[in-house]
Amino acid sequence: MSPTPPPPPQAPPGTSGGGVGLDGAGDNKFQLVEQLINPEQRESALLELSKKRETFTDLAPILWHSSGTISALLQEIVAIYPSLSPPQLTAHASNRVCNALALLQCVASHPETRTLFLNAQIPLYLYPFLNTVSKNRPFEYLRLTSLGVIGALVKIDDPDVISFLLSTEIIPLCLRIMETGSELSKTVATFIVQKILLDDMGLNYICATAERFYAVSTVLSNMVAALVETPSARLLKHIIKCYQRLAENARARDALRSCLPTALRDNTFTNTLKDDALMQLEQAMNEPNASDASLQHHQQQQQQQQQQQQHQQHQQQQHFQPR
Repeated sequence: MSPTPPPPPQAPPGTSGGGVGLDGAGDNKFQLVEQLINPEQRESALLELSKKRETFTDLAPILWHSSGTISALLQEIVAIYPSLSPPQLTAHASNRVCNALALLQCVASHPETRTLFLNAQIPLYLYPFLNTVSKNRPFEYLRLTSLGVIGALVKIDDPDVISFLLSTEIIPLCLRIMETGSELSKTVATFIVQKILLDDMGLNYICATAERFYAVSTVLSNMVAALVETPSARLLKHIIKCYQRLAENARARDALRSCLPTALRDNTFTNTLKDDALMQLEQAMNEPNASDASLQHHQQQQQQQQQQQQHQQHQQQQHFQPR
């Protein structure tokens, strides 16, 4: 089960005014979107729209096609860049930009706007947030909500999404968070790497060089070691699924036979996991993958053809032998 991106943070008391009511449904939706381009009304509109984004139908296309709206959301993101280094992000500023990110997540997850979102390369605006290392709560919330946007992109199996992400630095950014983030951030970051691996393009990319493979496998191994002390079934399941997928690549599987953590081979996590995830990993390590099976099938066909040719030659020789 994939992790559910967190709900948008609520604004502090005193910031959600503005006299905007939500009982008007449809008309009010357009009114709130219109208010996003007004700097004086934007904060309250961000809060209300982020709270109601699940109930407002077709909010994503409205946000995308409304004049100036996406620019306003990007202004909110760029405005806090100076607070990232040195780390000076306040809780209020973090909450406000996270409400803007929640609306971008809505755009990223909608089938009508996902490709437009990618073509505009909007995820790149979030990477400075993922690159932060401060463990203060405002930064952790910012990273988690940014991961939620990327998680919404990969949740739908779309090769274009994977192709775009592989052209960026999302994997090293996720690997860092997988090692140093909070448990929830680690879970979402691992889910993103898992979804990239589940695409053939992503698996081939990570397994193309020893450097990439060991970068991923080392982080996964370190996470397993940490989970021995503080178990988390949800996080562990995503880690195991990453290993399972890596094991479907012949070269990666050979490498994993020597570097798969001992804790995944013995009974360390028997009480943590109640399903057969570990058994499935063991099977993936021992069974040939699809490409191996295809190769074996091809070799068997060649052997059969050779045997048939030899049999035909033998029959021909017998036919032409003098009696």
